[in-house]
Amino acid sequence: MDISVSEVKKRLDAGENLIMVDVRQPQEWEMQHLDGVIKISLGDLPDALGELAQYKDKEIVMICRSGGRSGQATQFLSANGFANVRNMSGGMLKWRAEVDPGFKVV
Repeated sequence: MDISVSEVKKRLDAGENLIMVDVRQPQEWEMQHLDGVIKISLGDLPDALGELAQYKDKEIVMICRSGGRSGQATQFLSANGFANVRNMSGGMLKWRAEVDPGFKVV
């Protein structure tokens, strides 16, 4: 299931402590990332299931550059028993376009 960048922003502004996982590559992450986001590259996700197990029954928002990799990550976690995984549609490109024009994305 998708979640819009505007809804993510609204919930963050309301002080909600969202569990967000950024599956971009390290160089993308280092350029700029959202505060409080868990960093796990898409290729490392299978090895990180144990780390994420504590969130298995909670809502998790997956993030990437444009929504493709986070969509794959959403499907992977859902297939591995995670109950409520959401893909931030449009990714950080849409975040830059709709929320923060100064956000650095390659």
